[in-house]
Amino acid sequence: MSRRARLWLVAVGGTGLAALFVAAALDLPAFGGDRHPYGDRAVPASLARRTANVIASVNFDQRAFDTLGEMTILFAAVIGCVILLRRTHDEHRGRPAPQKVARPVRRYALLVLPVALLTGLYVIAHGQLSPGGGFQGGVVAATSLHLLYLGADYRALERVRPVRLYETGDAIATSAYVVTGLAGLIGGSAFLANTVLPYGTFNTLSSGGTVPLLNAAVGMEVACAVVVLLARFLDQTVEIEEGNGK
Repeated sequence: MSRRARLWLVAVGGTGLAALFVAAALDLPAFGGDRHPYGDRAVPASLARRTANVIASVNFDQRAFDTLGEMTILFAAVIGCVILLRRTHDEHRGRPAPQKVARPVRRYALLVLPVALLTGLYVIAHGQLSPGGGFQGGVVAATSLHLLYLGADYRALERVRPVRLYETGDAIATSAYVVTGLAGLIGGSAFLANTVLPYGTFNTLSSGGTVPLLNAAVGMEVACAVVVLLARFLDQTVEIEEGNGK
């Protein structure tokens, strides 16, 4: 295909996409009005399935298939990062020398690390009850481990961050999300339909049916993915050296 043909194809496709966006925007409810068709549907659906956090109900129940797509994008990004940042034939791995850390920085980092980790796990566990959830809590939990790099040294971080284990955890978490969706099909319902487990008591940890399970799977996947991503970039910065020793 010639360059001119490609430009025409992009122009036609872009014009059609822009027209659809404009048509959709014109049909949106007026800002500040009393007509809220999406909220009027999302809130009753959330309450019907005993999910106190409506956002979690939207993410892991009403549009759980879309969330699977977002989760898959992150999973694919991790795979791409691992492939692109793999060690080449003209590189070798060097052992970084421990660096001196200022005492206030060390104390602060080591003090905040367990608090940040527990906060991330709490946000994941209570995603169906309060603001937050697997995406936010997973990032907090993953980055909290790297306070050990700031407060101690790179070798200390390596001891609590076996990358292979986190790569496996990333794959298991993504598979768990899909398996939970397939359970709905096996039970005679739709893929990712919230019909597998009882809805439980409203505003408790066991409420929401499959929402806590999907939320936990996303939390584990995000946490493992962020750890793997940071590990690969840190390896390039700290350990990987070119053949000439640079």
